[in-house]
Amino acid sequence: MDTAPDQSPWRVLVVDDEPDLVEVLCGALRYEGWEARGAVDGPGAVESAASWRPHAVVLDMMLPGLDGMEVLRRIQARQPEIRVLFLTARDAVEDRIAGLAAGGDDYVTKPFSLAEVMVRLRALLRRSAPPEPEAPMNGLTLGDLTMDEQAREVTRGGEPVELSPTEYALLRYLLQHPRQVLSKAQILDAVWSYDFGGQAHVVELYVSYLRKKIDHGRPPMIHTVRGAGYVIKAAAG
Repeated sequence: MDTAPDQSPWRVLVVDDEPDLVEVLCGALRYEGWEARGAVDGPGAVESAASWRPHAVVLDMMLPGLDGMEVLRRIQARQPEIRVLFLTARDAVEDRIAGLAAGGDDYVTKPFSLAEVMVRLRALLRRSAPPEPEAPMNGLTLGDLTMDEQAREVTRGGEPVELSPTEYALLRYLLQHPRQVLSKAQILDAVWSYDFGGQAHVVELYVSYLRKKIDHGRPPMIHTVRGAGYVIKAAAG
């Protein structure tokens, strides 16, 4: 059975204004041996997260009382490490972009399969666990970009760079493979731990966010290799 780092069951809060959907998702999570609670509006979600402190939240964008973005903001103010899987309408591209930019980790579009939700939640929660060190955690450095893995801090040119957990995981993977072209499929598998077809957009979005934080106003380090993927290398001259 999947468990949290302290060996307790994973706790997942399911938030949607459709009670039947909440019940189905909570039932599927409990079937896997996890703990699940539901909320059908924004204020209820914020209150439940504050008292129960789940490891992850499955969060609909459109909610009564408070919308998904405001719920995310309030929950992450108390629990910045929480993992967030957004539920969006199939054609709501703006919602997906806004949710990921605000600190969400991933999204699924309605209608979705329960199996897909479980795979994605497992991938998110796997990234919540402290990594097993492959080598002494001295950090990663490329040019003027440094990642201190013990402090989980990133600097470029000596200036701190604030990253979300998913942005940090993406940068770490790139820095582990400097000057190597990495495909979107490789990045999905390594950072998101799944390789569903048609999910390249989440990689594109997060590379875009990472560039804005790492490369903004500086010589670029993250490059697109058209038709192949992405590569990170020390900035030229």
